[in-house]
Amino acid sequence: MNAAPTTTLFERLTAAARTEWEGYTHHSFVEQLGEGTLPLAAFQDYLVQDYLFLIQFARANALAAYKSRSLADIQGSADALGAILTETELHVRLTEGWGIDRATLEAAPEKQATVAYTRYVLDAGLSGDLLDLNVALAPCTIGYAEIGARLAPQLEGRPDHPYRDWIAEYAGDGFQQAARRATERLDLLGARSLTEQRFDELATVFRTASRLEEAFWQQALDDLPS
Repeated sequence: MNAAPTTTLFERLTAAARTEWEGYTHHSFVEQLGEGTLPLAAFQDYLVQDYLFLIQFARANALAAYKSRSLADIQGSADALGAILTETELHVRLTEGWGIDRATLEAAPEKQATVAYTRYVLDAGLSGDLLDLNVALAPCTIGYAEIGARLAPQLEGRPDHPYRDWIAEYAGDGFQQAARRATERLDLLGARSLTEQRFDELATVFRTASRLEEAFWQQALDDLPS
């Protein structure tokens, strides 16, 4: 008889934060993006902010390497950092198509929701341990892969879908593999120190990070020109 599937730490976290997770991964911004109806101005605003967001996430993964105590953990953080650097190339390619060069992109001011989530993640890493940091990173690292995979079927038969490149990036093998590694890393870290009290603390971090991700989507809609 086959054994029942093992529940991952990530699955436990999403179950504990179901309302926040659904609010983030099924936000109106995401649904409109998948349908191809998202106003271009909202997507452009989001993508510029997401580039700035990724700079801070690169710092967070560098912090994860510093907080690591083994070469395996350092390698995991380095792999995650490499995935982020690859991700930024999508942003540069798309924004250059709108006439925004890299220097202008990097000089753009960070908006409130951008600062809120990225600094929350860095604070989780500075005040906590490697597991706290990876849980705070998980909504972005793993959530985007889930969103990309869910939206990918909406590209079928629509070669002119306006957000094809974005969806394909996060549905693609490279990002999906990075998300699987992040899921596995949570389990490896959790196996060392996870208690029920510790899980409750991590669930609070995960809920907060998911709410901040939702606010990041909403920021782009709220700032649409009237």
